[in-house]
Amino acid sequence: MPRSLPYPLRTLGEGLEDLDRRLFDAVAESPSPLLDLTMRPLSAAADHSKLWMLIGAGLGSSGSLSMRRGAARGLVTLGVTSLVVNQGFKRLYPRTRPLSTGVPLSQLRRQPTSNSFPSGHSASAAAFAIGVGLENRTAGYLLAGLAGAVGLSRVATGAHFPGDVLAGFTLGAGIAVAGARVIPAVEDSRALIAEPSVENLRPDPDGAGLVVVLNPASGDGSGARVADELRDSLPAAEIVELDDDSDIDAIAADAAARADFLGVAGGDGTVAAVARHAIAADKPLAVFPAGTFNHFAKDIDAVNVASSIESFQAGRVARVDVVWLNDETLLLNTASIGAYPDFVRARSRYQRRRIERPTATMHAVLKVLRDSSPVRVRIEGRPVTVSYFFLGNSVYGAPSFLPGRRTRLDDGVLDVRYLEVGHRNATTRLLASWLGGRLRNSTIYRELQAPVVTIESDEPFRVAHDGEAGNLHTRARFRVGYRELRVFGTSVV
Repeated sequence: MPRSLPYPLRTLGEGLEDLDRRLFDAVAESPSPLLDLTMRPLSAAADHSKLWMLIGAGLGSSGSLSMRRGAARGLVTLGVTSLVVNQGFKRLYPRTRPLSTGVPLSQLRRQPTSNSFPSGHSASAAAFAIGVGLENRTAGYLLAGLAGAVGLSRVATGAHFPGDVLAGFTLGAGIAVAGARVIPAVEDSRALIAEPSVENLRPDPDGAGLVVVLNPASGDGSGARVADELRDSLPAAEIVELDDDSDIDAIAADAAARADFLGVAGGDGTVAAVARHAIAADKPLAVFPAGTFNHFAKDIDAVNVASSIESFQAGRVARVDVVWLNDETLLLNTASIGAYPDFVRARSRYQRRRIERPTATMHAVLKVLRDSSPVRVRIEGRPVTVSYFFLGNSVYGAPSFLPGRRTRLDDGVLDVRYLEVGHRNATTRLLASWLGGRLRNSTIYRELQAPVVTIESDEPFRVAHDGEAGNLHTRARFRVGYRELRVFGTSVV
């Protein structure tokens, strides 16, 4: 212990260090065949986080959305923890490694040369296990046991004192919890949500009876490539290609009337237009992503055309929610007022000038930041001035004005989030609430979940939805169409 510390603290520290060494001797010298057999291989497997990266890869390839999220969170948390421990804490307290004379040779291969305090293996183990557990509790419990065994292996192999391991666990857990404050975990479990409505059909694997409405111009022209993939994999399907003069409503209505299964290939706007007719005809819809972002397709696990084809051929159909705007316009994802509609319109104008989409997006963002102004509306009769307003079909992730991904598409509610203007030190207070995990208690950030939400104003306001700029309204009534749409291949319900 440093001589500069006060005598009581120095005495306490010396006592703890003596206890630490005694515990180390008790573990390292214990005649346990089980420890002899398992500890060295386990410790070696955790070198350079190989064990956790392998488990993360396995979780990331699983069919569970919460496990995939857990893998991503766990690996990111592990990376941050490794940097903090090895480049920070190990430099602050240069503690020497234990003497290896009392450790059985069968357990010890090579003594590490870095400082002993804290244990980097233990910190990484705790960070990964808790990071995964924040998204998937069952996996977290199982990994916590494995993390504890890794910590024990560091003592049993003579690499660390028990105090080093305990400090590593504390640091890794603390960083994981802090990460959850900045990026909250998604809340998968919600009360009173009925079980998913799923049916299994037997479509022809060649696509007989499937009529696909395809927009070749979607995704800056990627729709043409999708048409070739469909013809190769579903040769019996009929593909109806749109052009600039096509009446998509008339074409979709005709396709829905004569199809056994209706398909659509395009962006979210095209998908929403065809989905309306799938609902009217009660025909299951196969979604083949051909847009730029394909938010709805991704949330029903149609991440690419190949996976959509597999889902169609497997015949699994689930019912998902839609949203009706004034009982006329169908939405699949989100709606917004304020800055976002201005952004969509500006981006469209720049793209019509033959400007590439990334450049057009950057110009549109700068224009909105410069020119956009708050909107005065009444939300369920309450007068507010909003700078940001988001409405989602089903609940999007955890509380935040930056919504995450949906875990259900059939929960029967609208997810509304908005920011009020006119508060003193609004930006600082909002940031403090967000970092402190108390965003729901903020007087600036508001949220509500309900099956129906009405917005009114004395002045017309524009409602953007599903990537489209939308129209002007003085009254916008949003209503959930509970499980009205039948879709192939969903894994989020």
